[in-house]
Amino acid sequence: MVLDFLIPVSDKVLAHNTLLPAQAMGNVIKIHSETGGLPQMEGVKLAIFGVNESRNSFEKKQTPIDISAIRKQLYKLMFGNWSATIVDLGDVPQGAEVTDTYFVVKELVASLLEDKIVPIVIGATQDITYPIYRGFDHLNQMVNLVAIDSRFDFGSQDAIISSHSYMSRIITEKPNILFNFSNLGYQSYFNAQEELDLMDKLFFDRYRLGEVSADLQIAEPVLRHAHLVSLDVRAIKASEMGGSESFSPNGFDGREICSLSRYAGLSDSVQVFGVFECENYSNASQLVAQIIWYFIEGFNLRQKEYPLSAPENFLKYTVTLEDRDLVFYRSLMTQRWWVGISFLDSGDNKNATPALLACTENDYIAACENKIPEKWYNAQKKGFI
Repeated sequence: MVLDFLIPVSDKVLAHNTLLPAQAMGNVIKIHSETGGLPQMEGVKLAIFGVNESRNSFEKKQTPIDISAIRKQLYKLMFGNWSATIVDLGDVPQGAEVTDTYFVVKELVASLLEDKIVPIVIGATQDITYPIYRGFDHLNQMVNLVAIDSRFDFGSQDAIISSHSYMSRIITEKPNILFNFSNLGYQSYFNAQEELDLMDKLFFDRYRLGEVSADLQIAEPVLRHAHLVSLDVRAIKASEMGGSESFSPNGFDGREICSLSRYAGLSDSVQVFGVFECENYSNASQLVAQIIWYFIEGFNLRQKEYPLSAPENFLKYTVTLEDRDLVFYRSLMTQRWWVGISFLDSGDNKNATPALLACTENDYIAACENKIPEKWYNAQKKGFI
């Protein structure tokens, strides 16, 4: 059984829990310990585990990431008014080869997904996204991957997989179960023009850092359709993370990155959430712990809703344009928006049955001004409709 490979949370970390209030995370969640062993998984909805594999890091790590430091900060935080049962499974050991580590991560993720448990992965490097993605292989579904990252991480197609090139492996390797890839927060000077062209050629979605920071709500519909969210903490500005050379002066601030994490948690579709490229700084450990806390907060506030399954819970708006009608739906519970766009290029758009894409109120306002976002056409070209 793949759980037998996991390294338990150290007693040194657990010793800190005795000094914490009863309401602290460390005293509420189930924890894989050296003395107690693996906890019962019955009823568990969220599973945290660490991966300290960094041999495929683009910038070689001088010291291993201290996942224990992140745990200490996470365990200090107060458990919210939450109903979901959470377990900390400990860490995936570093295998004899990197591929051995990948195999255990893939099998662990696959096992958790099969049991309807959402993994929260704390990883040393972002190439761990690749085996997580492969963990979806047996679910018979296509995957929407969203990366919160300053880079697209395509690298060179023939290069060995690394934290800067794992996406090349994902888009080229068979079986290809990637349906869509979206990037939130890229910074143009970190990405070659060829990578920008490839994003456009494959009809992938990209949102610049300034665009997302100016209006965080544009990220919510993107994350609402995600199955796997991979967060590279190098998308966060250096001043927020402790000043390492690995980080850029520009990036998301702490409030913004926690808001994006909460959006990911709120998404009914997100099945795996990963935080990667952490550094051994006090600020970094605290912020990563808070990012995870906000994802858990969002998860516990999930509202399973879909306009076509419960129309009485939605307001319907029809925008009549010169050559088409656009039908929008606004939830009366969460105020979230959807739009039916199957007929954007249809010759019989009055009779077409629309599939729904998540959107924002601003998209509705833009449609009233006869402006249609390019991302909707991209969705159609990719066969979303």
